[in-house]
Amino acid sequence: MVLESFQVGEGEVPTVLLHGFLGSGRNLRSLAVAWSEAEPQRRFLLPDLTGHGASPALPPGADLDTLARDVRETAHAKGFTGSLEWVGHSLGGRVSLAASLLFPAEVAHVTLLDITPSPVPVNLSESGMVLNILLQAPDTAPSRKEMRADLMGHGLSVGLADWLVMNLVSLPDGGVRWRFERQGLAALHERVNGTDLWAAVERPGAKVRCIRGGRARYVTDADVARMEKAGCPVATLPEAGHFVHVDAPQALLQWLRTGG
Repeated sequence: MVLESFQVGEGEVPTVLLHGFLGSGRNLRSLAVAWSEAEPQRRFLLPDLTGHGASPALPPGADLDTLARDVRETAHAKGFTGSLEWVGHSLGGRVSLAASLLFPAEVAHVTLLDITPSPVPVNLSESGMVLNILLQAPDTAPSRKEMRADLMGHGLSVGLADWLVMNLVSLPDGGVRWRFERQGLAALHERVNGTDLWAAVERPGAKVRCIRGGRARYVTDADVARMEKAGCPVATLPEAGHFVHVDAPQALLQWLRTGG
């Protein structure tokens, strides 16, 4: 499946940049632009993962392998060939690890932005909390403002509500509806969070690095110890939460260019 995507930069180093759960490629546009300006030799592909943004809906039973194969097909369709660098935030990082297991010869390096190779417990999943609120929201609303108010009324922060309503589209007769299929995403969330991806980090020849937010809970100290033992360097941005690219963009860019 070829996904909705856009590109940043015109260099010769092909780099895939993948967003997190319930997001879209444009969530990482600012990071791609800044990285491209700092390293003009790179060419970035930013797809909307399957079932997200403007990409096609999830097929029944979709999992990490489904998403990884769709990213690969999209990269090929857009002229990204050979061994690519895969950089992923949250879900995007887990898709990148899955890709390195499915077609290792086509994955030069994996960079994880605040995500663990371990299965993610439900009580540690911020995306799970957001998803629960999303599932309680109405299918449609008279306006974005009213849908936003509904989300906040269920306890979502202003920032997260504003981020979620980016996934609304206008109806022909007025009002708005969700762009994605929420029940399918809920099923995907359960599958991807339950997947153990340590084989991608601990296999011979693996090239993986990770950076975590000091205020986030996805990458535990035990994860760090196990990753570093496997040869995967891990850095911490002390003041950042899960959205490291939003909370500490300059520090993240510096690490992307020099760390690991």
